[in-house]
Amino acid sequence: MSGLTTTMATALGLYLLLALFMFGCQRSFLYFPDKSDPDIGDAGVEGLVAVRLESEPGLEVEHWYRPAAAADGPVLVVFHGNAGHIGHRVPKYRPLLDAGFGLFLAEYRGYGGNAGKPDETGLTADARAVMAYLAGAGIAGDRVIVFGESLGGGPAVKMAVEFDVAGLVLESPFTSIGDVAQAHYWYLPARWLVLDKWDNAGRIGGLRAPLLIIHGERDRVVPTRFGRELFELAPEPKQALFVPGADHNGLFNHPEVISAVIAFVREQAPASAVD
Repeated sequence: MSGLTTTMATALGLYLLLALFMFGCQRSFLYFPDKSDPDIGDAGVEGLVAVRLESEPGLEVEHWYRPAAAADGPVLVVFHGNAGHIGHRVPKYRPLLDAGFGLFLAEYRGYGGNAGKPDETGLTADARAVMAYLAGAGIAGDRVIVFGESLGGGPAVKMAVEFDVAGLVLESPFTSIGDVAQAHYWYLPARWLVLDKWDNAGRIGGLRAPLLIIHGERDRVVPTRFGRELFELAPEPKQALFVPGADHNGLFNHPEVISAVIAFVREQAPASAVD
């Protein structure tokens, strides 16, 4: 075997080892849970309560819920991004609480002191348990706005397609995890190695509720082109706000984003439901 052939064989072997490593560890690159148990008392929100729901036999997940100020007010169901836990989200969404909206902070298995390990099948089951709880509590679909933050756009799109809801808000959304993985790991066949596909592009056509997409133009985690592509694939009615200067994590630092979300919720909720 010539030196060139040996070098090529070694390089190929190392490349295959890298691909195998990335395949085996991919969920640790996708999900970054804070496993500590957040204290609901530290949230400083009056009326915020813990709701424990069984996602599957033997597995309960704790979520946080503050009902709407009005008896028939809108409720935002927030599926957060891939890092941290629900305790970290309370300050971000306080303007929505101040607007009188109900807020259901959905949590995931493996996050915030909950048992289990996150994957697409499991997080989907966690999300369905939330939607079933709201329906069982007498909260009609025309009062529910589903909100997906980054990775949370995956379960949010699924729930908005599977259930009758008043609207869907997607913050920094993606077409699929395969597309995002391929953009970051361009040197690997990443799209074909992904286990948790979260195929928003393939599902968004089934959406029957109004859509609002918000995305930062300087987002380097989920490049804006994915949000624009998903917007193009979505049926009407839909609207989008692409914010110049905003990155992946700072969208709610921009007043126009908060105003757009509040206006969207008030537009989609019954007039009597908004205080």
